[in-house]
Amino acid sequence: MIRIGLLGCGTVGSGVVKLLEQNKDIIANRAGETVVLHKVLERDVEKCYQLGIPAEKIAQDIDDILNDEEIDIVVELIGGLEPAFSYVIGAINRGKHVVSANKDLIAVKGREIFKAAEENNVDFYYEASVGGGIPIIYPLKQSLAANRIKEVIGILNGTTNYMLTKMTREGLSYEQVLKEAQELGYAEADPTSDVEGLDAARKIAILSSIAFNSRITLDDVYVEGITGITPADINYAAELGYVIKLLAVAKQDDEGNVEVRVNPAFIPVSHPLAGVNDVFNAVFVKGDAVGDVMHYGKGAGQMPTASAVVGDIIEIVRNMRCGSNGRIGCTCYDEKRVLKVDDMKARFYIRMTVVDRPGVLAGIAGVFGNNNVSIAAVLQKEGEDMAELILITHEVRERDLRKSLDEVKTLDTVGSINNIIRLEGLDKQ
Repeated sequence: MIRIGLLGCGTVGSGVVKLLEQNKDIIANRAGETVVLHKVLERDVEKCYQLGIPAEKIAQDIDDILNDEEIDIVVELIGGLEPAFSYVIGAINRGKHVVSANKDLIAVKGREIFKAAEENNVDFYYEASVGGGIPIIYPLKQSLAANRIKEVIGILNGTTNYMLTKMTREGLSYEQVLKEAQELGYAEADPTSDVEGLDAARKIAILSSIAFNSRITLDDVYVEGITGITPADINYAAELGYVIKLLAVAKQDDEGNVEVRVNPAFIPVSHPLAGVNDVFNAVFVKGDAVGDVMHYGKGAGQMPTASAVVGDIIEIVRNMRCGSNGRIGCTCYDEKRVLKVDDMKARFYIRMTVVDRPGVLAGIAGVFGNNNVSIAAVLQKEGEDMAELILITHEVRERDLRKSLDEVKTLDTVGSINNIIRLEGLDKQ
């Protein structure tokens, strides 16, 4: 019998309790041992009672779990950095295996946790920290381990994907869809983590660390959110054959340099990620041997995330039975250079307002050309006195584009630069 100590009985924790009970026979057969909930640490004891957890299984404080020698696996579902980090390290140092769904913890404190797990020869599994119930961490560490991963591109935040889907389908503004997302419970009262891209940034830091075998932290990720996306940008994207998605992007070049960023992007309607809508998530992986692979599903929610947590529990139990714990620990054996945003390369969509008269485009193109920026396509919409000019560039270094735009802003023929959005999912041009 394998005994579980559960930290946190909120949305995901409640799902884990339910899944351990409703699928207990399946879990026992697949794990090779009976898995039981031994103790739960939860401040709101009513949540425990509603799930049928008796009072004798409710821990009074963390020491009731850390010092209980009968507990084999600690499941951390309280979120945040502290006290989660102290609890996880405390469990590992007492020889207990740990399962976590805490993306914040792993993106910031992963190095320390993996080091402690290795020193204590215990497992630390965290499949549920990225993509909810979508299997992606295990495949990257095992199924795709023979590949040199070239890129990982993901839609990793359901809230922003829902919002952009609504804006695209119904022509609504950012403010309108945010209000609706909050009313439906998809967005928090303070939506900053979602709409500013920070949630996705934590997740791509985790995935890129695994994919490129080099420690990537949240501070290494360049982040832009969706607050500047307008219906005009979405309409132009459609006219040009693209959709706009908030993408988490990690790439490795031929020299081993890594770029990791989160930003809104134009992506071709033919790309697999373009059809990922509403609150669904997906991760697109390109490997040198396997080619293109996409993992798709519900990226959050009680039972999908609980599915990943319990899957990790089963894997640890199997390791315990075979005496093979610690078999797959930290895979960050390398130290690769992470590019600053100025050194990253991309293609760009630029929307600007200009004076509607001959020679304006030639003047702008001249500034771009002097700064190594090549224009691939032009779209112009006439107005009364001013025109809206849409430019698509070839691949360009970010610093060259920014320098060009600083100079373009000074031209008396340019009224304003309204938006700049990267293009993704294209062959290099």
